[in-house]
Amino acid sequence: MQEDCNLVLYNVDKPIWATNTGGLSSDCHLSMQTDGNLVVYSPQNKAIWASNTDGENGHFVCILQKDRNVVIYGTDRWATGTYTGAVGIPESPASEKYPTSGKITPTSEKYPTTGKIKLVTSK
Repeated sequence: MQEDCNLVLYNVDKPIWATNTGGLSSDCHLSMQTDGNLVVYSPQNKAIWASNTDGENGHFVCILQKDRNVVIYGTDRWATGTYTGAVGIPESPASEKYPTSGKITPTSEKYPTTGKIKLVTSK
C-alpha cells in the first residue's frame, strides 16, 4: 500500500498491477474480510476499492504466489491476473505449494500506511 492509498504489485521496480486508488485519500488500510472480500479503506472506513468477492462468511487468505499472482483462497474467488507462466512450482496440492510456516494475520488486524513497503520472496 502506497502512502496515496494505491495498492500496487511490483516486479522489482516496475508496477504490474494496481487498484488505481492513488490520490483518493492517505493513510488507508487493507482488510481481508471474513466474507472473502479484499477491501482498501480510507481512514474514515469508507471503502475505496474492493475485489468484489464477497459472499458467505468463511476463512480466507490472500497469498502472493511465487508466480507473482495474488490470489484469495478459501474457495478461489479473485486473482490479480499477473501469472507469468511456469516458475518451477510442481503440480501438487495447495498445502504443498503454500506451506503454512509463516504467520497468517487475523482479518481484524489493520496495516496503516507508513511509507513504501516491499514484500520480497526468496527463490
